[in-house]
Amino acid sequence: MTIDNLKIPTVALGTWAWGDSGETGDGYFGSPLTRADLEEVADKAHAAGFTLWDTAVVYGMGHSESVLGEVLKRYARSDYQLSTKFTPQAAGAGEDPMADMLEQSLARLGTDYVDLYWIHNPADVARWTPHLIPLLKSGKVKHVGVSNHNLSEIELANQILGEAGFGVEAVQNHYSLLYRSSEDAGILDYCRNQGIPFFAYMVLEQGALTGKYSPQNPLPEGTNRAKAYNGMLPQLKALTDRLASIGQSQGAAAPDVATAWAIAKGATPIIGVTKPNYIDGLVRATSMTLTGGDIAELEALADAANVNTRGWWEKEMQV
Repeated sequence: MTIDNLKIPTVALGTWAWGDSGETGDGYFGSPLTRADLEEVADKAHAAGFTLWDTAVVYGMGHSESVLGEVLKRYARSDYQLSTKFTPQAAGAGEDPMADMLEQSLARLGTDYVDLYWIHNPADVARWTPHLIPLLKSGKVKHVGVSNHNLSEIELANQILGEAGFGVEAVQNHYSLLYRSSEDAGILDYCRNQGIPFFAYMVLEQGALTGKYSPQNPLPEGTNRAKAYNGMLPQLKALTDRLASIGQSQGAAAPDVATAWAIAKGATPIIGVTKPNYIDGLVRATSMTLTGGDIAELEALADAANVNTRGWWEKEMQV
């Protein structure tokens, strides 16, 4: 039996990194991540009450879904929620590429339904959104959302689904202290007014907001993360120092504060989890209180850093 209401967690668990082994030809459980490691992460997450797992076909082209499916075999299906995505840019050429991609996801995840199914990137909203409707009617998809859509695309998707008696039930965009385009474009306000949960990814900017990295200790060379962030580390120091000091006053660390900021803004952060101690950070973030003054100060420091962390796959949200 499934529960019809989408249970919105305070934090969702991201598995983008589960699809990337870091080693050519070793993509299944990956070089840095063993099955035992990830089972330990999952056990700790479940014990702490974090049960919504977010993945996508394009995270390692199926690897993330396969690994997640294996790891979650240890739980009853009713004990967790699965969120995965249809990516139009990776669609096949069949009659119904979305239904085909969903079937492949279900097989890899070892389940007969997903709790939350997203259209990952807009491509063509009028073309792809209607394909969600038969999947909702079939019960293979319980709830639907859109990711990386701008406000007019979200409204159009909501209208198309609304005509069939459904609606956009979640929005997922890149949102962090350094990248607040969804707020500036009115998407957060729209979600709030419509009662639509807003999920934020890259809240920690792939580690750049954890305080772990500095010009003296940059992100690992040769990675996409290093290319994107190492050049801006000097500008981020004042912000990450302040994140750390706010954290210290509450027995927490810089990344916990960056996560707590997103929660305070009304978002559900999707935080990538590859190590058990990351779960401890999520527990701290969800029990932390930030004052209005803290939030304003952090946002001012983020603005002063004057960096653009928009991903190569993302378009501007302001139209």
